[in-house]
Order: sequence, then C-alpha cells, then structure tokens
Amino acid sequence: MIRIAVTLGILFALAQVAAPAGDAKNGRKLFVADGCYQCHGYEGQGATPTGPRLGPRPIAFAQFSKYVRNPTGQMPPYTIKSIPDKDLADIYAFLQSLPAPATVDSIPALR
Repeated sequence: MIRIAVTLGILFALAQVAAPAGDAKNGRKLFVADGCYQCHGYEGQGATPTGPRLGPRPIAFAQFSKYVRNPTGQMPPYTIKSIPDKDLADIYAFLQSLPAPATVDSIPALR
C-alpha cells in the first residue's frame, strides 16, 4: 500500500515538472512546417470540425507530449523521428507565447 502511494506521488510530481525550455519563434515555424496549422489554425485557435484549440495556455507539457506521440481520434501520431523532442518543446513554447484572446472589456467600442 505504501509502495503504491509513493509511486503515485512520484508520478504526480513528474506530471507537474515544467516544460523544457523551447524557442517560441522556431516553434511557430515548426507549427506551420509540420502542418499543425491545418487543423489547429495559425494561432492554435482550433476549429470544431478540424482540431481543438491549443493556445493560449496549452495543457501541461507532459500531457501535450503524450498526446502528440499517441493521439486518439483523427490526429496522426508524430513519432520522435518526425518531431524530435527539441522541436516539440519549441512548438509548446510557441503555444505558451500566444496572447490571450481579447475580452469585451479590452475593446473600447464594445464597452
């Protein structure tokens, strides 16, 4: 019982680890070059018929990486050969860099 609790604690701690450092500028280029934009839009905004919103504030890197490597649904898997971990970290940095969408309060004409 203690061993299970320790294992779960370690797994939880690993899931909370910050994303690896990435280059957002290169990530934007890779997002387009690897075709991510085709389903998720150029700004990661997503669309109902094609793919979910990815940014701003993407899911935790561990979850993101796991899904990219072993997706469910219609997304093809991107192996480490097709998108190396360094490139995946850059794409994630790009998604993190996206600004939050405008709100009604931030647009004077809509106040």
